[in-house]
Amino acid sequence: MPDTTPVHPAVRIGHVHLKVADLERALAFWRDVIGLEVQQRMGRQAAFLSAGGYHHHIALNTWESAGGAWPPPGATGLYHVALLYPDRATLGLALRRLLQAEVALEGASDHGVSEALYLRDPDGNGVELYRDRPPAEWPRDAAGELAMFSRRLDLDALLAEAGQAAPA
Repeated sequence: MPDTTPVHPAVRIGHVHLKVADLERALAFWRDVIGLEVQQRMGRQAAFLSAGGYHHHIALNTWESAGGAWPPPGATGLYHVALLYPDRATLGLALRRLLQAEVALEGASDHGVSEALYLRDPDGNGVELYRDRPPAEWPRDAAGELAMFSRRLDLDALLAEAGQAAPA
């Protein structure tokens, strides 16, 4: 019988590797638009990027995908990779970067527990940029159970909050 004990609560997703068609195009997005820093490159085949000097949060590689196409609709695979921002003002700064780079949003939602921006990278990978609300603010039903929802996120208010933030 399999062990059904939950994993240790300190376990976190440490990094994501993405197969990309063109490393330079992917770097132009993840480094120049999103703002991650390159920690290491492996020639024209791979790059490792992070925030804050970590060895890597996102790895980009062309090992099996150089020149490849986006996955077709209806295929299995990664739905999105999510980058957690520390607060609302910093998420607003991320939105400002996206708008300046003319990156199209696929959505922007308030989920009660979080606020999120949804987009695609140049290889069609889903990307979520989000911030969590403190757990004390999470919506709950009458029984105290989590009651997440999806409502339209006020982008103008998010940008206004970014105006009060110190640049990263």
